[in-house]
Amino acid sequence: MRSAPPGPTVQEMLEAYASGAFPMDGPEYADDRVPFYLADPRTVLPISGFRIPKSVRRGMTAGQFTIKINQAFAEVCTACAIDRDDTWLSARLIDSYIDLHRQGHAHSVEVWRDGALVGGLFGVSVGGLFTSESMFHRVTDAGNAAIVGTAQHLVAQGFALWDIQMSTAHTRRFGAEVISHDEYRTRLRAAIAAPRSFTRGR
Repeated sequence: MRSAPPGPTVQEMLEAYASGAFPMDGPEYADDRVPFYLADPRTVLPISGFRIPKSVRRGMTAGQFTIKINQAFAEVCTACAIDRDDTWLSARLIDSYIDLHRQGHAHSVEVWRDGALVGGLFGVSVGGLFTSESMFHRVTDAGNAAIVGTAQHLVAQGFALWDIQMSTAHTRRFGAEVISHDEYRTRLRAAIAAPRSFTRGR
């Protein structure tokens, strides 16, 4: 039996994100390379203008959660894959994201409570771009805490563009904006030209 090709290399992933593309795997591609996609329209979350809905503020009790960065990256990726109904985040694609993480290009924003990982998200940074790939939660409000924690972190680190690819009713509550592919590419070029660090100072 012929083994499946490995996931994309670090260089392939970085070149794709810099051009506005992102990977999505699936069982139908088991014998092929992981394909990349362009979304048009594209959805971004504001960074400086990020808003927290009142209901989210009420649900996030002060001191309930602790936000950490890059303490359990592989566990976050695995939890995101398990938590989803579809299968785009395959084992070989997780391996590619872990390779990106080891080279400082992929990061997790984690939500901890009482020493346990209860939620989080992961994504890729290129210059001043951060693109959220997937998220999960195991307790109520942990997903909201991951989004809010990411917003606060991106502000602190001076990021310019927060890409979430596709809009949902939930992300629209936080001010998600749907833009054309051309507008996204314009913002993307400006963002990746700005050197930023996701972890500097931490």
